[in-house]
Amino acid sequence: MAGKQTKGKQSSKQKLTPKQKEMRAQAAAERARREKEASEHKQRIRQIFTVVVCVILVLALGIPTIALSVLGTGA
Repeated sequence: MAGKQTKGKQSSKQKLTPKQKEMRAQAAAERARREKEASEHKQRIRQIFTVVVCVILVLALGIPTIALSVLGTGA
């Protein structure tokens, strides 16, 4: 059993045809593109979340302040 090679090691020792090299290069480019898109998507979601939290905080602090000023001057 120790003398047997796994399939992965066998294929890495074989010569690659130009077509196989091109296919591997295309697959690597596709993986890189997907990774970049995923990273950009995560960044966009993070920015949207930050804006939403800021708007909520502004409203949570602003509405009571305005209400107190309106009720305070009217009385």
